[in-house]
Amino acid sequence: MNLETVMQELEALGKERTKKMYMSNGAHEPIFGVATGAMKPIAKKIGIDQALAEELYATGNYDAMYFAGIISDPNGMSEADYDRWIDSAYFYMLSDYVVAVTLAEADIAQEVADKWIASGDELRMSAGWSCYCWLLGNRPDVEFSKDKLAAMLETAKNNIHDAPERTKSAMNNFMYTVGFSYLPLHEEAVETAKEVGPVEMKRDNKKPGILNAYENIQKEIERGKIGFKRKYVRC
Repeated sequence: MNLETVMQELEALGKERTKKMYMSNGAHEPIFGVATGAMKPIAKKIGIDQALAEELYATGNYDAMYFAGIISDPNGMSEADYDRWIDSAYFYMLSDYVVAVTLAEADIAQEVADKWIASGDELRMSAGWSCYCWLLGNRPDVEFSKDKLAAMLETAKNNIHDAPERTKSAMNNFMYTVGFSYLPLHEEAVETAKEVGPVEMKRDNKKPGILNAYENIQKEIERGKIGFKRKYVRC
């Protein structure tokens, strides 16, 4: 399939209701409003096609950019490629659920995520912290440095309340994911999240959201899910 054919198929799957929902979260035109699940049959026909993924991502169309992440080759992208993708990720559904997810399947994931976390840019930081969430929820615990993650928990604790809004959310998810999916620091993550407490996140044209990693970890403890790992990162 080529760019034109994929764009036609995506457009045909677009729903006005879905489009409005995406736009209420920060997406803007061009956008069709395709439910992510509806993309799977097209993705199955294509498989992995990095060249096509690059063409789709470059359109600036939200649905095409999302689909690009599904068919991309994570290890076929360099650090410069990921930097280019994050440059075009204009809101969190792209930074955290397309770019960070794709990066999480790459061998250079931690290296790039570390750089983004240290960048001071809201969506880069958000993508970096989110990438670790995807990594921790999928990869074996032995692939991570306990000391490094402990230092990241401390960073999150000390900075979350003053961080940019989307970075707050990603830091909160990081504390939750360490407590939920990384057994070596489960107790430390619980204590950190408890000390942090509720985090208020301002949202455009909406009431502020209240984030609480501690309560969410407790729910997973009650469900007996601590240590859970998902089989796949991308859908």
